[in-house]
Amino acid sequence: MNTALRLAALAGALAFPAVAHAQPAIVSDSGDTAWVLTASALVLMMTIPGLGLFYGGLVRSRNVLSVIMHSFVILCTVSLLWAMFGYSLVFGEGSSWLGGFGNAMLANLSDIRADTTIPESTYALFQMTFAVITPALVIGAFVERVRFGWVVAFSTLWTVLVYLPVARWVWGGGWLATDIGTMDFAGGIVVHTTAGIAAIIVAKLLGPRKGFNKSLLLPHSPTLTMVGAGLLWVGWFGFNGGSALAAGDDASTAIFNTHLAASTAALAWILIERIRIGKATSIGIVTGAVAGLATVTPAAGFIGPAGAILLGLIGGTGCFFMVQLVKHKWQIDDSLDVFAVHGVGGILGSLLMPIFFAEIFGGGGFAEGANVTRQLVAQLVGVLVVAGWTAIMTLISAWAVSFVLPMRVDEEAEHDGLDLHSHGERGWEFD
Repeated sequence: MNTALRLAALAGALAFPAVAHAQPAIVSDSGDTAWVLTASALVLMMTIPGLGLFYGGLVRSRNVLSVIMHSFVILCTVSLLWAMFGYSLVFGEGSSWLGGFGNAMLANLSDIRADTTIPESTYALFQMTFAVITPALVIGAFVERVRFGWVVAFSTLWTVLVYLPVARWVWGGGWLATDIGTMDFAGGIVVHTTAGIAAIIVAKLLGPRKGFNKSLLLPHSPTLTMVGAGLLWVGWFGFNGGSALAAGDDASTAIFNTHLAASTAALAWILIERIRIGKATSIGIVTGAVAGLATVTPAAGFIGPAGAILLGLIGGTGCFFMVQLVKHKWQIDDSLDVFAVHGVGGILGSLLMPIFFAEIFGGGGFAEGANVTRQLVAQLVGVLVVAGWTAIMTLISAWAVSFVLPMRVDEEAEHDGLDLHSHGERGWEFD
C-alpha cells in the first residue's frame, strides 16, 4: 500500500511539476507602487499647470498664453519621445554611456524594476515626468521673443542630445555614477544643472528683449506666479519624495527636507529684499522658495533637517545675488532667472551635499572607505562634465534648428505679443 502511494505521488509530481515545486511569485509592493504613481502625478502637475502659471505670471499680459503653450507642447512632445526610445536609451541595457533600444516603445519591461519594489512600468512613468519638466524649465530664459516652432524643435533635439545621455550617466548606471561616484538624489545635476546651463546659453544667443535694462519689464500677474509657485512647491514633494521609490522613511525625510529648505530660502530672499529695497515682494518670496527647492533637490534624501535649513539659506542667498550678477553685470536677459535660480541652486546643492551628508548635520554618513573629500571631488567632476556637455550640445541644438526655423520673432511680433502672433489668441479677453 505504501509503495502504491509513493508511486501515485511521484506520478502526480511528474504530471504537475509546477504545483509540486511552486515558488512564491515576485510581486510589487502595492504601497510603494501607489506612492510612486502619486508622485508621478505630482511631478506632472509641476509642468502643467504649475510651471506654466509660475512663468505665465512673470511675463507681460500679451505673452502669458504663449508661455503656457510652451510648457504644454513640450510635455506632449517629450512624453512621446520618452515612450518611443527615451526610456530605453537611459535605463535599458547598453554601455555606460547610453542604453540600447531593447525597451523601445516600452517593450520588455520587467514586472519589478531592479533594486525597487515597483513595476518597471511605474518606474518608467515616474522618470518620464522628469524628462518632461527639464526642457520646460529652459523656456523661462527666452520668453516673449522666441518662435513657437523653434521651441518645439529645439526642445526635442535638446532632450535627445542633453537630457538622455546625462540621465544615463548619473541615474541609468552610467559612468559618472559607477566610475566617478557622482550622486544626485532627485535632479540637481540631471535636471537643474542642465536646464540652467542651457538657459543662459540660449538667452545669450537669442539676445535680450526690447527694452531690457532700459525700461521696466514688469510681471503682469504676481498672483498667477504665486499660485504656480504653490503648485511647484507641493509638486516638489513628489519630485524629491518620489525619488526614494518607496513609501518609507527615505521619502518622508526627503519631503521634510524639501519643505524646510524652501521655507528657509524664501525667508532669506525677502529679508535681503527688505534690507536692499525696503520691501518684501511676492515675486521675491516665491523665487526664493524655488531657489531653495532647486538647491536641496540633489541632497534631499541624503541629509538631515539641519543640513536642509543650511542649504536653503545658502541657496536663497546665493541665487539672489546671482540674479543681480547675470542681469546687471553680465547684461544677459535670462528673462525668468532660470540659470541664476535653477542652475546655480542645483550646482550649489550638488557640490555642498557631501558636507551636509556628514552625521554631524544629521545626514546618513559615509560608508567605510568614503569621505567628504572624495565625494566632493566626485560631485565636482559630475557638475563640470554635465555643464560642459550641456553647453556644447545646447549650442549645437540651437544652431542646428535655427538653420531650418528662425529663433526669434520680428520686432512687430515682439511688440504685439506672442499670444496673438504665434497662436492667434489672447491670454485675456475683456469686453
